[in-house]
Amino acid sequence: MSQSSPILVLGGTGTVGSRVAARLRDAGGDVRVVSRHTEQRFDWEDPGTWAAALDGVPIMFVLLPDRTGMPEAFLPEALRAGVRRVVLHSDRGLEVMGMDQLQRTEAWVRDSGAEWTIVRPDWFHQDFETFFRQSVVDGRLCLPVGEARQAFIDADDIAAVEVAALTGDDLAGELVEITGPRALSFGEAVAEISRATGRRIEFDGTPGAYRQAMRADGLPDEVVDALTGSFVRLGERGDTVPTGVVEKILGRPGRDFSAYATDAAARGVWDPA
Repeated sequence: MSQSSPILVLGGTGTVGSRVAARLRDAGGDVRVVSRHTEQRFDWEDPGTWAAALDGVPIMFVLLPDRTGMPEAFLPEALRAGVRRVVLHSDRGLEVMGMDQLQRTEAWVRDSGAEWTIVRPDWFHQDFETFFRQSVVDGRLCLPVGEARQAFIDADDIAAVEVAALTGDDLAGELVEITGPRALSFGEAVAEISRATGRRIEFDGTPGAYRQAMRADGLPDEVVDALTGSFVRLGERGDTVPTGVVEKILGRPGRDFSAYATDAAARGVWDPA
C-alpha cells in the first residue's frame, strides 16, 4: 500500500480517534478525518456522503458512535471503492453488556474479505474526564459494578496499538484485547483521583444508588433499567486480568492509572467550573 494514499479515520474527533489521527499525522501520514461536522461531510445515516470519504482510500480506521452499529451496506461499498485494510475499534465488554450492534459489526469486518484487525480495549482512564467527569467534580460517582476490578487503559496506549495495526502487518487478522497494566476497582480508581486532587470523592457501586442518580438526571425508567442491567452483568463477570498485550505490541509499559490521575489533576481536569 502506498504511503501517499490517505488513511480514512472515522470517529476521529473523540478521545481515541483524535489520538489515532494525530499519531498518523506525526508519522507523516496522509490522514482523512471526516464527520458530520467536517468540511467534507460524512454521516453514517446518509449513504450519499460515503463515496467521497472513501475515494482513493486503501486503509480505514472505524470507531463507531456509542451504541451504534455499522450500516450493513457500508463495508461492501468501502471494498468496491478500494479499501483493503480495516481496523475496527471495539470494546472488551461487548458480549456481557449486550452490545449486539457492535458484535454484528465485528462479524461483518471479519467476513468482509479485507485485511482486518479488531481492537477491544477495556475502560479508558479518560472516561473519568468525559462520561464521569461531572460526578467526580460533584464528589460522588455511582456505577453498579460493585468492587469488580477493571484494567483501565490510557487512550494514548489504545491509539498507539491501533496505529500499529493500521501501518504494519503484525496484527492483521487478529482480535486484540488490550488492557492497562493494573486492574483496580472503580472505588480504588476514585480513591486515586481523590488523592491526586486532594478532595473527598465517594464511590457507590450499588444498583439502587445508580438508579437514583440516573432518575435524578431525568432518564426514563426503561433506559435506567437497561443500563443498570448491563453494568450489573459487568460487575458479576468479576475481576479483569491484565492481558499484557499493550506491552508486547509497543515494547514498553502501558501507562498506569495513578500516573494518569496525577497528570489529569495537574491539568485541572476535575476543577469545578
